[in-house]
Amino acid sequence: MQALKHFARIQTHAFTQDIFDGIQHFPECGGIGVFIGTVRNHHEGKAVQALKYTAYAPVAEKMIRQIEQDIQQKYGVSYVRVIHRIGALDIGETAIIAIAYAAHRREAFQACEEAVERVKHEVPVWKEEFYCDGTSQYVEGCCIRQDLDQSLDQDKHHSNSHRHKHELCHDKAHQ
Repeated sequence: MQALKHFARIQTHAFTQDIFDGIQHFPECGGIGVFIGTVRNHHEGKAVQALKYTAYAPVAEKMIRQIEQDIQQKYGVSYVRVIHRIGALDIGETAIIAIAYAAHRREAFQACEEAVERVKHEVPVWKEEFYCDGTSQYVEGCCIRQDLDQSLDQDKHHSNSHRHKHELCHDKAHQ
């Protein structure tokens, strides 16, 4: 068997599916599960201009690799990889790709879905959305602690929303 590619799971630059090992290296596999998450232009009724992901990369990298191993064992799949982008991203840019190769489609889909969910909720990657009204907010549900009570969550939710000096949508409209 050919050696597998080595690549960082946390990336600062745009990436595509080409970064992953090809399924031809896994002749026992007949199914590929893929999820490509991109930046959308809205969230909870607000127009989104862009977003920014930040992470503690050394820990995030280690945790993603552990999640990949856990899922590979749980579903008996041959290959699971997840890559997450950090930094500023515009609408339509790829933020995350998860891929799983398995003998059958069900296991490939399940492994891929669980990989995305676990990375989203367990790995220290934070998403800040920048809205067209000039405000921004960190999105809840991205690597949040389960041991905080509701009142702290509410206070945090309100304190993270603030005005920015730059009117992102206004600036884009005049370019």
